[in-house]
Amino acid sequence: MEGVMQTDAKMRTESGAESSPRAPGCSLRHFACEQNLLSRPDGSASFLQGDTSVLAGVYGPAEVKVSKEIFNKATLEVILRPKIGLPGVAEKSRERLIRNTCEAVVLGALHPRTSITVVLQVVSDAGSLLACCLNAACMALVDAGVPMRALFCGVTCALDSEGTLVLDPTAKQEKEARAILTFALDSVERKLLMSTTKGLYSDAELQQCLAAAQAASQHVFRFYRESLQRRYSKS
Repeated sequence: MEGVMQTDAKMRTESGAESSPRAPGCSLRHFACEQNLLSRPDGSASFLQGDTSVLAGVYGPAEVKVSKEIFNKATLEVILRPKIGLPGVAEKSRERLIRNTCEAVVLGALHPRTSITVVLQVVSDAGSLLACCLNAACMALVDAGVPMRALFCGVTCALDSEGTLVLDPTAKQEKEARAILTFALDSVERKLLMSTTKGLYSDAELQQCLAAAQAASQHVFRFYRESLQRRYSKS
């Protein structure tokens, strides 16, 4: 929370952007994003946080099976595929958390009796995987043109044995942490959309982590804007 992240993004590719790398004292690892990578989905995005990378594809609004049809809103599904092997309990849990976050912002009432499917493929996991999945899903939804009342992002916090707060922890920092907390926040009021925690922490530490995540989300949303500005200013 004490660190200040510099987000002077630089263009990486024609449809992507990359933030400056994390230097000593910075809160977050570097970001990189590239949209419209895949031809078959209606929208896609690759999101990189440090060495954690996730590829997302969005299909829809499209026809939905009668058994899954909801008469007054779109049916939203999330599929998370691990880097190796078949999805397990951890993936199913993350799917539920990501789906709940997406449902909180997607204006599904505009497309009743349709299906919106978000498919996430883990490319590499070097810590803060759920936050990276949330960010990739948001950018893919934007690329697909799915109507949303706000953007959203994920921020992970870790508390070590001494109570020191680390934002966007690596896999090693997560392994050594006493508690890991992940928050999903919206871009309008920084409101909490979803939270999941693991480990032991006090009420004061929870509030400290939430405040740090809300502050860090400003940098993530700024990166979103800069990435999209670069893409759409090329017309």
